[in-house]
Amino acid sequence: MKAQIFVTLKKSVLDPQGSTIERSLKQMGYDGLASVRIGKFIELEMNTDDKEKAETQIDEMCKKLFVNPNIEEYRFDIL
Repeated sequence: MKAQIFVTLKKSVLDPQGSTIERSLKQMGYDGLASVRIGKFIELEMNTDDKEKAETQIDEMCKKLFVNPNIEEYRFDIL
């Protein structure tokens, strides 16, 4: 079973890296941008066929290691 985890800054948190990339893209002529936000993508391969168990474990991993709950939020998909 494969899981894809997407970690992003909360909407209320400023994203200086995203702002820098946004300015650079606009200087390169990509003027149709409203905003740019940067995040993390994590892909896990799991040795289980139990989707409920996998969801529980992924949620625990996110809360314990992958995400800073003060400034980040996450979502994941199991494929």
